[in-house]
Amino acid sequence: MSQQVASLMYLAAGALFILSLRWLTHPATARRGVLAAEIGMLVAVVGTLLKGEIVSYEWILVAIFAGCALGVPMALFMPMTAMPQRIALSHAFGALAAALVGTAEYYLRAPGIDRFTMVALGMEVLLGFLTFTGSLMAFGKLQGLLPDRPAVYPGQNVVNLSILGAAVIIAAALVGDPARTSMFPALVVLSLLFGVLFVIRIGGADMPTVISLLNSYAGLSGAAMGFVLDNKVLIIAGALDGSSGFLLSIIMCRAMNRSFANVLFGGFGQEQAAGGVEQRPVRSVTPEEAVEILDTARLVVIVPGYGMAAAQAQHKVRELADLLAKRGAEVKFAIHPVAGRMPGHMNVLLADANVPYDQLYDLEKINPEMPQADVALVIGANDVVNPAARHDRTSPIYGMPILDVDRARCVMVIKRSMRSGFAGIDNELFYLDKTLLLFGDAREVSGSLVDELAKLPAAAA
Repeated sequence: MSQQVASLMYLAAGALFILSLRWLTHPATARRGVLAAEIGMLVAVVGTLLKGEIVSYEWILVAIFAGCALGVPMALFMPMTAMPQRIALSHAFGALAAALVGTAEYYLRAPGIDRFTMVALGMEVLLGFLTFTGSLMAFGKLQGLLPDRPAVYPGQNVVNLSILGAAVIIAAALVGDPARTSMFPALVVLSLLFGVLFVIRIGGADMPTVISLLNSYAGLSGAAMGFVLDNKVLIIAGALDGSSGFLLSIIMCRAMNRSFANVLFGGFGQEQAAGGVEQRPVRSVTPEEAVEILDTARLVVIVPGYGMAAAQAQHKVRELADLLAKRGAEVKFAIHPVAGRMPGHMNVLLADANVPYDQLYDLEKINPEMPQADVALVIGANDVVNPAARHDRTSPIYGMPILDVDRARCVMVIKRSMRSGFAGIDNELFYLDKTLLLFGDAREVSGSLVDELAKLPAAAA
């Protein structure tokens, strides 16, 4: 009876996972999608605990309490601006769990493992361990513990692919003869090593793609674990996770007009020889001067970037947008698909600040309106607004779809310094006659703009 109940609960969990992905495709139903996924996972866990194979709950309870002790503080106290780091850690923990389960299953079953199971187990271990170390490296880059520039050296691709190839050969040899237990540690070590080398050569600009790709690997490792354990809900959830992460990676590459090979092996984002910054005159203004222009604007397009996230300025930006709206301006937010450090990063931050969804516009919808914008206010964005992507064939970002802020009547840019963006190149937008720069922390400058706007007399009705 317990087996039948578990199967029905797995079926319900699988349906909830599928519905969750469907609802997550639109902001209006995104909360419902998250709730469906949470309920689906709870149902799946309870269903697993009801299965007859479990003979003792002692260690399971220890694991549940340990997981809660880690997960609850991460959810409650980690700021929304650190969501990419939290997601990278989640990938690392999930992948490590799958890899350790695979390791335990191998040593418990060897040498009597059938070939199909050994194929799944090899994939589970290989993808699990490389995703674990790769996700930790991504976390380090996102958190600033490691340099966000790619670490490259001659022959690096050959070395990396040789390590991966050796791991695959060992996995294939184990499929042929699972009794070769002495080879299994080598598979583990090579997988861990490849995860490190795979991510260190990828720069901060490509972190959205890396995160979604690692998510795909973690999902595939989980699906493989489902075949090893004959657990249907793991197969369903892992396949959904793996396929959705892979598709999202493709979408991210298209958004940057780049191929998978260029993202994974190109070393994109290396600092240019001259430091990536050309010494040319720029026009800087004070918040008081900027407010005089903003107060006369009828259409203001705000372009958030990673600088806004790093400064945790989203709430001040929302206050600024509200004040501008009260003074008669129409305010729209332009969202580039790869702005920030993970897919949807800007959407999440603005939702955290209670910016209405109907004020968010993607690249295709907002670019035609840029020529009518009185002010394009860029807050911490760089490469995604660089006009060189449209015309400079020598630029590493040439062909990448950008937000056409340079076509607005006036451009204001809030940034800390003239340091180049993640692509490691100078931004010609900063030197246009229509561009005004406000140097400083995004939250402090946005707060100054709010204060100056609040000092102005009430707008005429």
